[in-house]
Amino acid sequence: MEVEEKSQVVHTAPAGEAVGAGELSPKHEEVLEETQTCGAAPDEEEEDEDALPHSEILDIFEEGLARLVQDPLLCDLPIQVTLEEINSQIALEYGQAMTVKVLKADGEVMPIVVVQNATVLDLKKAIRRFMELKQQREGGVKHVSWRYVWRTFHLVFQGEKLEDDKMRLKDYGIRNRDEVTFMKKLRKK
Repeated sequence: MEVEEKSQVVHTAPAGEAVGAGELSPKHEEVLEETQTCGAAPDEEEEDEDALPHSEILDIFEEGLARLVQDPLLCDLPIQVTLEEINSQIALEYGQAMTVKVLKADGEVMPIVVVQNATVLDLKKAIRRFMELKQQREGGVKHVSWRYVWRTFHLVFQGEKLEDDKMRLKDYGIRNRDEVTFMKKLRKK
């Protein structure tokens, strides 16, 4: 013996009237049509994404980034800005970071942004990152031996060498907009 079970779905019409199986109210038909068309939309979007070449996507992204950089808080940043630079600038505006001006021997001043409780090592890493980004944007020297740089030069603040990498900048008395200088180490004979 076979038992056939027929399940009847009872829908409720907007007015509260029951609608039998197979019959849909106009409201439910609209919802059903929208659901079916929504299911097709992502496929069309995927096709659109595949249709755009990588170069056009990059152009669209750079245009959006250029608009973002026009914000008054971010206007100091270069056009080819990185996420790290944006976050640093925002932290600077909120007082969570400070700018340390690093003077090179040739007179160039590098504005380096570090967090308020940064150590000397954090400052050195920020200097390295600043120089790497600058070289990428301007071209020039491809590789700098930072091991050589830190063996050859000291960072000096008001005549005091910043020798301990673990010491905080605040402990040396370095505050926002203070100047730190690269000074060549004296060779011991």
